[in-house]
Amino acid sequence: MRGDPSCMRWDNRHTMSDYELPESLAQIRDDFLALEQRDRLLLLLEFSNELPELPAKYADHPDLLERVVECQSPVFIFVEVDDERRVHLHATAPKEAPTTRGFASILSQGLSGLSVDEVLAVPDDFPDSIGLTEAVSPLRIRGMTALLGRTKRQVRERVGAGGGA
Repeated sequence: MRGDPSCMRWDNRHTMSDYELPESLAQIRDDFLALEQRDRLLLLLEFSNELPELPAKYADHPDLLERVVECQSPVFIFVEVDDERRVHLHATAPKEAPTTRGFASILSQGLSGLSVDEVLAVPDDFPDSIGLTEAVSPLRIRGMTALLGRTKRQVRERVGAGGGA
């Protein structure tokens, strides 16, 4: 990991440097970094058990959800932006895929309720900052990075900004 994780700042490459994360994501990151490597996996498992169920309007219409094909296990997301420009991330992943469910839960809990601008400002390499790069495979970290990237793209689509990351 580059630099001290307690002081993060946004740079031109959309990566972590000294960018100050929103409190919800900073707390999640700090919770992981406070643990030894083996205990981080247990925390990830806790997150997987906390992934909220989809609201009925999405559970009954799976065609509204986008598959994150970069993930090894099937995970689907849908982003809502409310009238106050607050983001709500909904995700589903099989219980037999605790790593994927954990990543989806981290992002759902960490991003939901943030403003559009706060979500779009989250560094693209946030998944690298939570201390799991030695505990899980690079392919799985790329899956979480893709979850974040697709979430941000859906946010931009919902607010009509379009464009790239």
